[in-house]
Amino acid sequence: MSQNPTKPDKLGQVADAVKGNWVDNLAPVKLRPYLRLSRADRPVGTWLLLIPCWWGLLIGILQDGKVFSNDFWLFFSCSVGALLMRGAGCTWNDISDRKIDGAVERTRSRPIPSGQVTLTQSVIWMILQIGIAGIILLSYNLNSIILGLSSLFLVAIYPFAKRFTWWPQVFLGLAFNWGILLLFVAHSGSLSWPIVILYIAGIFWTLFYDTIYAYQDSQDDLLIGVKSTAILFGEHAKKWLFSFILLCVVLMAVSVFFVTQERAALSKIISFIGVLSFSIHLFWQWQNFDAKNSQLLLTLFRSNRNAGLIFAVFLCFAILV
Repeated sequence: MSQNPTKPDKLGQVADAVKGNWVDNLAPVKLRPYLRLSRADRPVGTWLLLIPCWWGLLIGILQDGKVFSNDFWLFFSCSVGALLMRGAGCTWNDISDRKIDGAVERTRSRPIPSGQVTLTQSVIWMILQIGIAGIILLSYNLNSIILGLSSLFLVAIYPFAKRFTWWPQVFLGLAFNWGILLLFVAHSGSLSWPIVILYIAGIFWTLFYDTIYAYQDSQDDLLIGVKSTAILFGEHAKKWLFSFILLCVVLMAVSVFFVTQERAALSKIISFIGVLSFSIHLFWQWQNFDAKNSQLLLTLFRSNRNAGLIFAVFLCFAILV
C-alpha cells in the first residue's frame, strides 16, 4: 500500500463521512478502506439510488393492481443491487478523480488520494461489486436485464462529465434514476409513458439535490477547473433550485395521474398527497438553502433520503387501499 501523502487521521476516516458510522467503528480493519471507497460510511447515496428503484416497482404495482410473488424478490434484490452498484460507481468515480480529489480539501482524505488503497486494488474491488450485482440482475426478466446493462454506459461516463459540461448533475440524474425504469420493467415487462415521465421527474430531483451538494466544493472546483451547476448558477442558485422543484413535482403529478386512472378515488388521493408531501419537503430545503454554509448544505442533501421515502410510503398506502 502506498504512503499517505496528505496525512489523514490515523483511523483513515473520510472527512465528509457520517460521524460514528459503522465502517469506522465496527467493520474489520482491513476491509475499511474498501468500504470507504464504496461510500459505505456515507449511506445517503445508496438510498438515493435505491429509492427510485422502489418508486418504479411501486408505480408498476399501482398501475396494474397486481402483486406477484416475484415482487418481494425485486424489492429485496434491488436493495442489494443498489448498494453494490453505488459502491462500484463510487469506486469508478474515485479512480477517475483520484488526482482531482487530492486537490480538494473535502475529498483528499478519500482512500485513493490518501493512500489507503492502490489503483489496482480499487479496480479489482470495482469489478467484484459489478460482478455480484450482475448475478442479481440475471434473475430479472430479459427486458430489465437489457436496461440494467445499458446503465453501465451512464455509470462509466459520469465521472468525466464535469470535465466537458457545466451540467454533470444531468448525467448523475440519468444514472441514479435508471432504477425507476429498471424495476418497473422487472415487474411489468415493458415500459410505459407514465414511468418515463416519472424518470424525467427523478432527473430534476437529482439536479436539485446534487446542485445543493455541489455548492460545498464550488470554490475548489473553480480553482482546479472542474465544472458544475453550482459554479454555473453562482448567486442565482435559489431561482434554479425552485425551477427544478417545480418541474420535478409537476412531472411526478402527471405520472401519478395517468398511473392511477383505473384506481379507486381514495388510492388517487393518497398518491397525490404523496406528491404534495414530497414537494413540501423539497420546498423546506429550498427555504433553508444557504450556499455559504457547508454543514447545512450537507444536511439538506442528506435529507433527500427522507423526501424520497415519503413518496414511496404514500405509494404503498395507495396500493393497499
